Amino acid sequence: MVFLQYNYAFLFIVMLLPMLCYSSNYVPKASYYSTPDGMGTSSGACGYGVYGKDVNNGDVCTASRRLYKNGAACGACYQVRCKDKELCSEEGAKVVLTDSGEAHGTDFILTHRAYAKLAKQPYMAQHLFAKGVVEVEYRRVSCKYGGNLMVKVHEHSKNPHYLAIVVMNQGGATDILGVEVYEEETKEWISMRRAYGAVFDLWSPPSGDLKVRFLTSAGTETKWVESDNAVIPAEWKAGISIETDIQLS
Repeated sequence: MVFLQYNYAFLFIVMLLPMLCYSSNYVPKASYYSTPDGMGTSSGACGYGVYGKDVNNGDVCTASRRLYKNGAACGACYQVRCKDKELCSEEGAKVVLTDSGEAHGTDFILTHRAYAKLAKQPYMAQHLFAKGVVEVEYRRVSCKYGGNLMVKVHEHSKNPHYLAIVVMNQGGATDILGVEVYEEETKEWISMRRAYGAVFDLWSPPSGDLKVRFLTSAGTETKWVESDNAVIPAEWKAGISIETDIQLS
């Protein structure tokens, strides 16, 4: 009976979480950063490299530690809109989380081009830029920006001694909590360490083709998802990208 009471309490808290973003006690804020082309940066904390600059046509963002979740939310997609009815559109901007950072109490720091999309009309964007920081509303959304889940072998990998991978195209509304590879010889799954962001690594990885599975979280549901195919080939090389047969929302 006590167990049931704790679960009801937990569900009640989970249901309240979206409303907390809009409570009178806390006002989310967003700002922007500039790059020469107005798009993202290839040096974001998620470890995406150039992908983090160009994904979603450069409509990407840096998020506070609370939203970044130590990298589990890399690839998360948010619909963000500012609250100034005179200047801001109803739709706002849909942005992908590729980096971690905050300033002036912000939840989001958008790219220049994404921040401009908050404006009701293009010519109004200059007023938002002049403000520098605006109050916003936001929600987590699904974001189909790249097809199936992708695994890229990180450039620092050294076959056969060290394997690091970057998990990409996670779907926008799904967090990646963990990654494991399957060792055929022992018939066991081996956990990879989250090195940082969306980068997972393993010293002395198993030989042969490696199946990969992902511990995912969407809303209140947590589960392992596994590719039916051998994802990482035995003769893997740093820099290669492999598309799995997994598609997350």
